[in-house]
Amino acid sequence: MNFNLLASSSRHTEEDAQDELLDILEMFGDHESESEATDISGIILGHTNLDIFQVINSLRELIKSEPWQIRFILRLLPIESVVCTDLGNIKNAVKNLAMKVPTGDTFRITVERRHTMISSSDIIGSIGKGIDNKVNLENPDWIILIEIVGKQAGISVLKPNQIFRTIIEKRNSSNNATL
Repeated sequence: MNFNLLASSSRHTEEDAQDELLDILEMFGDHESESEATDISGIILGHTNLDIFQVINSLRELIKSEPWQIRFILRLLPIESVVCTDLGNIKNAVKNLAMKVPTGDTFRITVERRHTMISSSDIIGSIGKGIDNKVNLENPDWIILIEIVGKQAGISVLKPNQIFRTIIEKRNSSNNATL
């Protein structure tokens, strides 16, 4: 499946999270979205015709108004490029996407590997050499995200606030409501 969203859920709730993702995307206006549970516990792939970064923003708004709508999705990641899991393919995809990181901004490389023999250190070493910006592991301006799911690698270059984490969003929403 060609995916542009990667969702995580608790173990044994993958089907519920898959249904929830499709329902939410339909609520946002995509009646042709797709999702697929992987053979990896807690990982769901999704595809939408909507702008993936707008989906993240819309989810934040949904959490503020109707937090009970999201019960099974723990995290949702926008994926800009999908390539075969190969160091050269990953490096080329990152090179193309990393052009949007302005000179002077910091970055971090985050690799999540599932069902692959390629090591995180090999990926980080290969990619890091080609980026001139400074590294900031604690508070980067940009995250170079590599999500390996077996034979496919999903890649994004995004700002930290473009990752949706349900627990954090609900906590922030309830904190804002009490102010």
